[in-house]
Amino acid sequence: MINKSLMICAMMLLPLTYSHSVLATEAVDKLLAEYRSAGASEFSVEAGKTLWLQEFKDAKSGKVRQCATCHTDNLRNKGKHARTGKSIEPLATSVNPKSLTDIKKIRKWLTRNCKWTIGRECTPQEKGNVLTFIQAQ
Repeated sequence: MINKSLMICAMMLLPLTYSHSVLATEAVDKLLAEYRSAGASEFSVEAGKTLWLQEFKDAKSGKVRQCATCHTDNLRNKGKHARTGKSIEPLATSVNPKSLTDIKKIRKWLTRNCKWTIGRECTPQEKGNVLTFIQAQ
């Protein structure tokens, strides 16, 4: 009896999860097309991972930063903002179906986080590689 109830609940929730993953795919696909039109070539999960883990020295503080500083090297885990200590939801769409669904937010956070981490805005190629890496998680 309990198993049947759980199965019914799971079946009712499946469309909600599916719809978020479809939205994430649509949002990322739209941005990748935009980056290609700006001159980016083939996007790579490996290149995205390399950039994600690459260390950059902050010009002002001298501290070393990387994307994983706040988001961790496992995108299925919650992160923690380095300055504020605020909890950051996992980026992996496999555990956070709402991740990568809002193009405006993706643009905002890529711009802000690239500037904070790397010290400059990411190129279209770098953005595409990072999004491809995140989406693969």
